[in-house]
Amino acid sequence: MSKQVVCSSRIHFGLVAAVAALLVLTVGAGVFAQQQVVIGTLGPLTGDYASYGTSVANGVELAVNEANASGRYNYVFRLQKEDTRGDAVEAVNAINKLIELDRVSAIVGAVLSGEVMTAGPIAQDEGVPFITPSGTAPAISEIGDYEFRNVITDDVQSAQMIDYVVNVLGLRRIAVLYSNNDYGVALRQGVEAGVRAAGAQLVAVESYLDGDSDFTAQLTNIAAQNPDGLYIAGYYTEAAQIARQAQRIGLSVRFMGADGFDSPELVALGGDAVEGALFTSGFDSETDDPVAKAFIDKYEAAYGSKPDMFAANAYDSARIIIEVINQVGANRRAIRDGIAATQNFPGVTGVTSFLENGDANKPLLIFEVQNGRFVRVR
Repeated sequence: MSKQVVCSSRIHFGLVAAVAALLVLTVGAGVFAQQQVVIGTLGPLTGDYASYGTSVANGVELAVNEANASGRYNYVFRLQKEDTRGDAVEAVNAINKLIELDRVSAIVGAVLSGEVMTAGPIAQDEGVPFITPSGTAPAISEIGDYEFRNVITDDVQSAQMIDYVVNVLGLRRIAVLYSNNDYGVALRQGVEAGVRAAGAQLVAVESYLDGDSDFTAQLTNIAAQNPDGLYIAGYYTEAAQIARQAQRIGLSVRFMGADGFDSPELVALGGDAVEGALFTSGFDSETDDPVAKAFIDKYEAAYGSKPDMFAANAYDSARIIIEVINQVGANRRAIRDGIAATQNFPGVTGVTSFLENGDANKPLLIFEVQNGRFVRVR
């Protein structure tokens, strides 16, 4: 594509965006102008991790649609979705488009920790507030003051899981198999700290790379150390394969992990090999809480499936942004300040507040796979 064509397309986009910025709405016989505000979201909508990104996009979309239909807000909200395909470089392209072309006021995303670490600094430099509903690597907190996180960090998730399996279930010999990326490394570090704190033994540490499909060598090394628990620090795609391959070589251990397990695809891919697996998450799709139950029912009606933690966190993140914009306007700095001041927000994932470093202060739950369902055990 020539430079001239690129320039022309951007000018055309700018004219369209300018015209769309003011929507003329008719109320009875009167006419008034209502400003349109664009909220962006980015994450893997295709590829191996599409389950996560699709859930996030659905959660944000539901919140935006509800806000527009309610008639309670001073603005009309438009959602712009971008697909990263789970790739950190694509995340950079996606966030640049959201900021430069779509002129978003705020962003929900990115989804994977690696995406947040590459895209987040760009939003920070451009002064665009963003809330990741799922990026759990502790280093995300260091991006800057325009970064917020509506999910519990990896170190807390893995340490609390180890405390549970050691002090409640009585496991003593723990092994960890981690994905060598931001997410997996942070979880491994939390496991190591948790084992030390609980007075248990870390008997094996093995790693793999994103996209690996053969874990036989690592599992054989782990089996030689006779563990009773194996923490898989990675996403559901690899976790399901690891569980199946462990089953084939006769490695009988209690599998555990973090919110990367929280997808129906874990059971779809892992079958009976993931029965009894434990994982941490921030949302219970089987809850009786009336606020959360109303969200679950609306989500099922809209998308034909129960929402997972990714959808619920994204829904709450979008609602926080929408409420802040309604109060302070579409100025990015004002939105940032409003998010930072959010305390005791009544979300579907529990009462949520933001700490000084942008991290959320909210509940953390533990689930077990029982007969193919995720059952809350803590």
